[in-house]
Amino acid sequence: MAVTLSFIYIPLFVIGIYAFNKGITLKWPPESLSTKWFGEAVDNEGARHALVNSLKVGAIATLIALVLGTLASLGVARHRFFGRETVSFLVVIPIALPGIVTGLALSNTFTQVFGISLSLFTVVVAHATFCIVVVYNNVIARLRRVSASLEEASADLGADTWQTFRHITLPSLQTALVAGGLLAFALSFDEIIVTNFTIGAGEQTLPVWIFTQLTRGQQFPIVNVVAVIVVLLSILPVYLAHRLTREEAVTARGGGGAAAAAPAP
Repeated sequence: MAVTLSFIYIPLFVIGIYAFNKGITLKWPPESLSTKWFGEAVDNEGARHALVNSLKVGAIATLIALVLGTLASLGVARHRFFGRETVSFLVVIPIALPGIVTGLALSNTFTQVFGISLSLFTVVVAHATFCIVVVYNNVIARLRRVSASLEEASADLGADTWQTFRHITLPSLQTALVAGGLLAFALSFDEIIVTNFTIGAGEQTLPVWIFTQLTRGQQFPIVNVVAVIVVLLSILPVYLAHRLTREEAVTARGGGGAAAAAPAP
């Protein structure tokens, strides 16, 4: 476990140290430490604009993924039809495809098939294609653990489809939706390969800005600071999603144990 954690986190520790490097060149270990580059990063207009773009893209792509991923999971989990397993496989497969293939395919589709100019809109659509998978996996896993008998009982008592969804289905999916949304946002926020193929000229998300500055080699200290900020912003939604999933599992085990321990009538 120690070896695995070291393999994962030592590079992040190194970039964190470099963020406090007083010099402008990369040298290990740094000769002296300073926090001056944090102020430079905050004042950098390009970094701020790229951060805003990343937040916009991540938020809108996540909203699209929540709607479409939930609808797809409800269709697969609550209905029986020919090709249901194939549909489930087709929904999940985009996240397994190489990013460069997905990006190239989407870019050609936008520009050649539909005649749409590349922009932040095309980045949102591109990100939504793989964010849907994260939401779908979370929601369908929850639906498979929740009995459909409650929904059937609601319908028997006279509730229409929307009432049943609002009062029965949606409350049981709340934590799965929040966890899926947080993970989808984190996935969108730091994506770069698909973004490079689908973003318009003159626009940048934060990962694209970082990559561009690295290739120019003029602002290494600021890039290190921004990279640390990206890491912190990416950790937060993943941590919250992990907490929600863990608490839900503990609650489910506790409820199951209480039910098992209850005396028979």
